[in-house]
Amino acid sequence: MSSKRASALEFESAGLSDVGKKRGSNEDSFALAPQHRLFVVADGMGGHAAGEVASRLAVESIERHISGSDPRKEPTIPADFRSPQGDEAALTPPARRVLNAVRLANQEIVRSVRKNREMRGMGTTVVMAYIQGSRAVIGSVGDSRAYLLRDDTLRQITSDHTFVNEQVRAGTLTQSEARKHPARNILTRAVGSQEEVEVDLIEQDLQAGDLLLLCSDGLTSMVEDDGILAALRGSRGDLATSCRALIDLANAKGGDDNVTVVLVRAVGPAKPTD
Repeated sequence: MSSKRASALEFESAGLSDVGKKRGSNEDSFALAPQHRLFVVADGMGGHAAGEVASRLAVESIERHISGSDPRKEPTIPADFRSPQGDEAALTPPARRVLNAVRLANQEIVRSVRKNREMRGMGTTVVMAYIQGSRAVIGSVGDSRAYLLRDDTLRQITSDHTFVNEQVRAGTLTQSEARKHPARNILTRAVGSQEEVEVDLIEQDLQAGDLLLLCSDGLTSMVEDDGILAALRGSRGDLATSCRALIDLANAKGGDDNVTVVLVRAVGPAKPTD
């Protein structure tokens, strides 16, 4: 007797990271864990290689938590987290799993800073996609982004946690002014910068043919959305080629920062399970 999961999708993925043209080291990290339907990009910050440490700690902690939990079971709340209240109590189990994963990563970085004061000030952005069935839970802290490409339309799913974006949302800056603003890189949220972290959670239903893009701001600070869309159009057949095309484009525009891209495509219904 077989039970079909009509809503489940199969996915393919690729990722690539590059130091860029002007940085001496790469403080970005990423993870592809298709066996757990988990994809992560983190962009670290802090001197003395602390940014590299922070992004790596975050990615490893998130992957460890997701891989060690059973998606068929209700996620447990770590003992040192406060009990969920209000909107948190109503989250779906996958969304709670994402929230727990980012909070645990935050704790790990905070503990590392306590142990090594030279790491003071380190932190990282995080954008992650955790897919169950045909729904992706996107977790976001900072200005690394998630996009959805569907029917030749590219849409930014996440919202940047930056001082400048807050001004745009308040109507005091235009998008064009924001791209050139001297404070455009100042984050209002980061993983590891405070004892508690606020995480944006977005649940996105996916369909065959959809493409998710996760990226650090080394791409989006160099390339506008229409340029990203054009690059994806030009190399849509192969995800690894698309990753390289996006990084090459960011570097061709100046390569001011490390740039990391992860692409995840829904390729069709999953095979029925017995």
